[in-house]
Amino acid sequence: MRWFEASPRRAAPKGQTPSSSVQHYFKAAFLQPAPLRIQDTPNEITCFAALLAPFDLSGVTVTADALHAQRAHARSLVEEKKAHYLLVVKANQPELHRRLRSLPWKDVIARRYDREVGHGRRETRVTRALTVTDLGLDFPHAAQAVRILRHRTDLKTGTVSRQTVYAITDLASHQASPQRLGHLARSQWTIENRLHFVRDTTFAEDASKIRTGHGPENMATLRNLAINTLRAAGHRNIAAGLRHASYEPFTRPLDLLGIA
Repeated sequence: MRWFEASPRRAAPKGQTPSSSVQHYFKAAFLQPAPLRIQDTPNEITCFAALLAPFDLSGVTVTADALHAQRAHARSLVEEKKAHYLLVVKANQPELHRRLRSLPWKDVIARRYDREVGHGRRETRVTRALTVTDLGLDFPHAAQAVRILRHRTDLKTGTVSRQTVYAITDLASHQASPQRLGHLARSQWTIENRLHFVRDTTFAEDASKIRTGHGPENMATLRNLAINTLRAAGHRNIAAGLRHASYEPFTRPLDLLGIA
């Protein structure tokens, strides 16, 4: 038995259709305060459909990391949930990844440049999008492939790093420009950085020995409560926020929760 979490953030409840005037996203990256228990599933891949089942995702764009770049997931999203997808593709799908890498990216005209400075680094992102409907990519409903090249310079050390990320989407070029595709991909990274990284490093969730009964769900709920409460109080660094609260453990946590 395993448990996972889903986020209805900006997605309409079942039976309701998202407003066409607002861009909706469903983050299959686990944000809601209370976890969703999925019975008898050996891993995250097999629970994907059950995780999304409670939500009406018509017209919603679902983003997911490389683990979920699965053909069955793409079919389920488009054909059953009437949703769109943008899926990161890495080496766990070697043939698809190889085909994406071999596309004629140097000839692509549709591109977007984004530059920003923050978190002690300067970053430039170049997003290219290529229509692949006639390129035999062999992925359900694939309309565009995306390549995002990220250049980072550490402002303190001057160290330069480079990363290339590939993704695939059913959104056609008239539905999603390179700018929008870059935003979708970046929103997925934001979840990884703001939630998974915090839970894995600050709370050492992967090392937890609590595995029986409702223990995992209860602890996940408490971790989410701590993260959300600290962020609401203005703490951008969760580890620093926890240290701050621990200095006066009998009063500061209660103050954060608004309990006199």
